[in-house]
Amino acid sequence: MIHEAAVFQLADEAAVQAFTLVRAEDGDSVLPPVFDMPGADEPAPLGQVLAHVAYDEAWIPDMLAGRTMDEVGHDAYDGDLLGDDPHGNLTRIAARARDAARGVTDRESVVHCGYGDVPMWDYFWQLNVARTLTAHDVARHLGAESPLTEELARAMWEGTAPAADMWRSFGVYRQEVPVPDGASWRARYLGLTGRSA
Repeated sequence: MIHEAAVFQLADEAAVQAFTLVRAEDGDSVLPPVFDMPGADEPAPLGQVLAHVAYDEAWIPDMLAGRTMDEVGHDAYDGDLLGDDPHGNLTRIAARARDAARGVTDRESVVHCGYGDVPMWDYFWQLNVARTLTAHDVARHLGAESPLTEELARAMWEGTAPAADMWRSFGVYRQEVPVPDGASWRARYLGLTGRSA
């Protein structure tokens, strides 16, 4: 398993931990935008956020196997993936994604995303950033502690700090929030992304 896929295991587990905090009565609670990038910069109800995550997770095994959306079928994962057991179904869909990630051994293999082809390592960092920041924001929105562990936060800081300006240029990271010397890895990573721990 490549390093980026190992980080994905941690990021995805943190995300599932946060998303299973969402109760039925929280579905209409509106989450402020996680990112500032066009198309993703609008508030969204938590129910819609979870549905999008489930859709994204469902595609991961196909993406990691090198399949194109045309091969799989653009509507393969349309519809209600969460059903009447949102937590259970999301957990199962995410487990399949993590299982697929464990089998990845080539960092440079090509992933055919909807917007174009990218190397495997790049695809994983996109997933890892999306999972960690959405998980953190959802948990804090619900008044719970951030699910980002020190191990995960350190891996995210080390993996994305060198390219933080690029992430900011895309509207994924925001203006960095300074943290004191000796701050936790969680605080350092969140500060890098423009958040406070």
